[in-house]
Amino acid sequence: MKISTKGRYGLTMMMALAKKAGEGPISLKSIAKEHKLSEHYLEQLITPLRHAELVKSVRGAYGGYMLNKRAEEITAGDIIRVLEGPISPVEVLEDEEPAKRDLWIKIRDAVKEVLDQTTLADLANFKQEREQEYYMFYI
Repeated sequence: MKISTKGRYGLTMMMALAKKAGEGPISLKSIAKEHKLSEHYLEQLITPLRHAELVKSVRGAYGGYMLNKRAEEITAGDIIRVLEGPISPVEVLEDEEPAKRDLWIKIRDAVKEVLDQTTLADLANFKQEREQEYYMFYI
């Protein structure tokens, strides 16, 4: 499963809102500038997040956006589902061999579990303790 730019930018934007929670509304312009993202693209992403009631908008000269729930109550899975759709790295076919079908289901469930157990607060407050090696896996 690949997370598209929608999911990546959406998580970045939501993390920025979480880090500034309690400081009042934050403008998309300031988030775009701080993270070197397209403000226009963020405007497209904020609408579905607002409709899903993950964020709320405040109008006016000092308006902007803020989380509609506490960061501990919003998961990465909530955000990804709103922006990317259902989480399904592999299509599970009913007529597929049972062993392969079971593997695809285990992979899907593992991805869902990680996304649903990682809160926005976890992401916003993340501190890397040691250098991490990154591996690229090709299947």
